[in-house]
Amino acid sequence: MPLETPARIVSELASRGYNAEREAVTLLADAPDPDAALERALETAPDDALKLSADHVRDVLEPKHDGERSRSEPAESGAGPTASTPDEDPPASGGTRAPSSADGGGAAPVETGGSSTGSDRDVNLEKRSVTVDNDMTGRSTGTGEYRDFVAVFRDRYEKLSKQLRGRVNHRPTSSLESMAGGEEAAVVGMVSDIRTTASGHWLIELEDTNGTFPALVMKDRPFADLVQELLYDEVIAVEGTLADDSGILFADSIYFPDVPRTHSPSTADRHVQAALISDVHVGSQEFMAEAWHRFADWLHTEEAESVEYLLIAGDMVEGVGVYPDQDEELDVVDIYEQYERFSEYLKEVPGDMEIRMIPGNHDAVRLAEPQPGFDEELRSIMTAHDAEVHSNPSLVTVEGVSVLMYHGVSLDEVIAELPDEKASYDEPHKAMYQLLKKRHVAPQYGGHTRLAPEDRDYLVMEEVPDVFHTGHVHKLGWGKYHNVLAINSGCWQAQTAFQESVNIDPDSGYAPILDLDTLDMTVRKFS
Repeated sequence: MPLETPARIVSELASRGYNAEREAVTLLADAPDPDAALERALETAPDDALKLSADHVRDVLEPKHDGERSRSEPAESGAGPTASTPDEDPPASGGTRAPSSADGGGAAPVETGGSSTGSDRDVNLEKRSVTVDNDMTGRSTGTGEYRDFVAVFRDRYEKLSKQLRGRVNHRPTSSLESMAGGEEAAVVGMVSDIRTTASGHWLIELEDTNGTFPALVMKDRPFADLVQELLYDEVIAVEGTLADDSGILFADSIYFPDVPRTHSPSTADRHVQAALISDVHVGSQEFMAEAWHRFADWLHTEEAESVEYLLIAGDMVEGVGVYPDQDEELDVVDIYEQYERFSEYLKEVPGDMEIRMIPGNHDAVRLAEPQPGFDEELRSIMTAHDAEVHSNPSLVTVEGVSVLMYHGVSLDEVIAELPDEKASYDEPHKAMYQLLKKRHVAPQYGGHTRLAPEDRDYLVMEEVPDVFHTGHVHKLGWGKYHNVLAINSGCWQAQTAFQESVNIDPDSGYAPILDLDTLDMTVRKFS
């Protein structure tokens, strides 16, 4: 069987009693004929060698010319100076607060230099475990007909109402009108309308599978500010007292599906790490290639030996025609060539890393969410490291830690609709808290976020994730909400003219590194 993947190379080496540096595996995997390259490397390895070095593999793949010194041969006395890596500051770590800068003003992760040094890390593939749930790639059934919309909203209501019915004594809307005035009642419904009365109170129209019913929130109630957090089409529960004519419910409390405060996240059984990044945007004139090189080089160092997973939350490429006059900011104008370039950049990553990706709004899939993974033509281009591309969103469980990966287009809508203290671009993780609270990654239909009707609602958070990973807004932010770690991972693109025109100041060249055994996080900067 041809050795087409780094995993097979590592397994074949192990079966013959050998190990290899990470960079050596990468070089073998990227060779035109990995089978032949591995055989040559083993045949020419020193008799006492138990580990293949990257230098040895390079010598096999790139034979030296007459008079040219091999990388593995010592330099003659008096040779020129060797290259050195930049000094590194200790990383900024911690899952719930941003590190402080030296002068104490503002949050900024510590900058770390890259290195091309090979790692001595031993890879044990048997300890790895990745499962994926909620991937709708190849399962799309929506035709855009009316019944599809009915089906997806009914499914949303049923799933989220289950999260609420155990907390209130729910009555269907059709039965509330037959109840006596002044009785206590509760209803679970989808928000179909929100408006203010002449007196400044809030009137919320709630819809379930039987009909609609209004709930009035008095402006002087202590929970009245929760109305400002509501979005159309999300599912909530309202508890209160019926008016004398039973035609309206005077609200005493509002409940969201929410994450239980008792949620206890799972962790890995060993010390292993995952790099969480997004918004690479290869093909843009502002793609930060040097920062990417430093990141990839660092992954080959001993310091990064525990980083075995790379999770990318969308926008691998810049795309074509995504925003007005985008062609003026493109370095690569062909979408397929953009993916070819990205695949080449991905080859710089250590060959033994497990890579999982989802698409974003700049990628060559449909814009409507949920977005399926790449088609066969794109998959044939994206062959580096056998990277898996799942749908947006997907729940990726890595060694027991569930990571909800969602690109994050709906964050724009949340930030636009909610008060600044609840959601802002400067603190994107707070907008993510709102989605966790609503247990839905894109609750509002008909706004800026395009939603596709399917036979079920793939955007509901049926299970509480341990980690919520998004991108899209090009801002770095993280924190914990009811013990769920929310991470928006920034981008790898400097500010474009379009971004400047809409006042987006991106956080570029950052790589959040997550300890899967503790859920602590370190943020490294490579720009």
